[in-house]
Amino acid sequence: MDNSFLRSKIMKKLFAAAMLAFVLCFTASMQTSRDADLRGVTRLDEQDRGKDGKLITLPADEHIKRGYVYLDNRHFPEAREHFQRVVDVYPNDPLLSRALFGLARAYMWERRYVSAIPLFARVSSEFPETKDGREGLAFMGACNVRIGQNEEAAKVYERYTTLYPTGERIDSAYLNIIDALREAGKYSDAAAWVEKAKTRFAGQPTATNAMQGLLRMEIYRENWSGAVAAADEMLKLKSFSGSMTTDGEIRYLKGLALEKAGKRSEAMTVYSSIPDADGNYWGGLASDKLSAGGNRVKRTAQIKSKASDDYPVVFRSEILQYAKPKGIDPRFVLAIMKQESTFRPGIKSPSAARGLLQLVYDTAAKYNESAGIPTFEPDDLYKPSVNIAIGTSYIQDLEQMFNGLDEAVAASYNGGEDNASRWLNRTKPKDPGVFTAEIGFAETKNYVFKVMTNYRMYKALYDENLNSK
Repeated sequence: MDNSFLRSKIMKKLFAAAMLAFVLCFTASMQTSRDADLRGVTRLDEQDRGKDGKLITLPADEHIKRGYVYLDNRHFPEAREHFQRVVDVYPNDPLLSRALFGLARAYMWERRYVSAIPLFARVSSEFPETKDGREGLAFMGACNVRIGQNEEAAKVYERYTTLYPTGERIDSAYLNIIDALREAGKYSDAAAWVEKAKTRFAGQPTATNAMQGLLRMEIYRENWSGAVAAADEMLKLKSFSGSMTTDGEIRYLKGLALEKAGKRSEAMTVYSSIPDADGNYWGGLASDKLSAGGNRVKRTAQIKSKASDDYPVVFRSEILQYAKPKGIDPRFVLAIMKQESTFRPGIKSPSAARGLLQLVYDTAAKYNESAGIPTFEPDDLYKPSVNIAIGTSYIQDLEQMFNGLDEAVAASYNGGEDNASRWLNRTKPKDPGVFTAEIGFAETKNYVFKVMTNYRMYKALYDENLNSK
């Protein structure tokens, strides 16, 4: 063997190891800093209370600082205590917009949308020239959607397009109008906004996303010929880059529409045109359709070669201990864990999610008792046994909530239960691919792709007891 080639390979491995060590150290230091911030404001609050236990009045900027540390760590009651003090004591302070927005976000994250809406309305009307005001208007629309007030939500988003034609959320405002009108049963109005979006964002990803919204609407309405026409129009596009959809998704939805229209042979031809390459979610679904239809399918995924490198079994005893009694497939737990933390128990995300299954404190606090852990502190979530025990209780609840639809469980895990419930309500027929197409957040959609690909690979490699096949 050429020695220079061998040295090159060794140097590349050493460099990769050094970079990994740097990233892990940097992540750990950032996590320590954020956890230290939370512990710091908690200690300060303990000191800054009167004999009656109430928080003393501090300078407005100190209340805002502490409030956002709590909010970022999802300690919502503590955050609201500080924001409310600013609202009550400093009504003319320039930081009032920050306090109102923080109060509203704390309620929204707790899914107390009715309480959040008037606060978002106030910050948007009193501070329209600030980012808090712009964001407040957008989030007010989101809260209305989540409580089923879709026509009101559409009006709020339309107000955003008028007031902030170049605002940070102008793209999503158009798309949210389309979906809100559709959910309100205003199909003609929704279609009109698709055309507005195609004109306003011609040649941009938002126009593509609007067209995909029309395709989803036609499938929901069981207008199969309209769905095929919408899909064909999209398949003429030169690129899907930057959008929330792909050629594979559109082909899958077209195949499904043809299948529902009774054109089975044409549907199978369309499914066959979707490559089943490694990691292609839509190719996997298409292969399942072809197999169910009696078609011979040759899979191209290289599975066995990836077993030890990309899909390891880690924390096997803890996963089996807590997942199996709850009726959860341990391979699904591994699929989520791989995506959430890449099996690193000591990491914390910017959204304050901790540990192997990246649990946030407020969610963990709902499931710790059912997991057999009566009390816990936020830092306990870095312990694998605690994290897996609570995480599997959470997954079990999601499995029951979404009738075992794995895509919905994964979407909920990343995007929230209320969002996943809304996407599932919009899913007709109840097909995994239709549900995934309905996901409204790019991050969540990509998350579902990755988790389901992980799950597919783990099922190919291991049995339900995590033994190699």
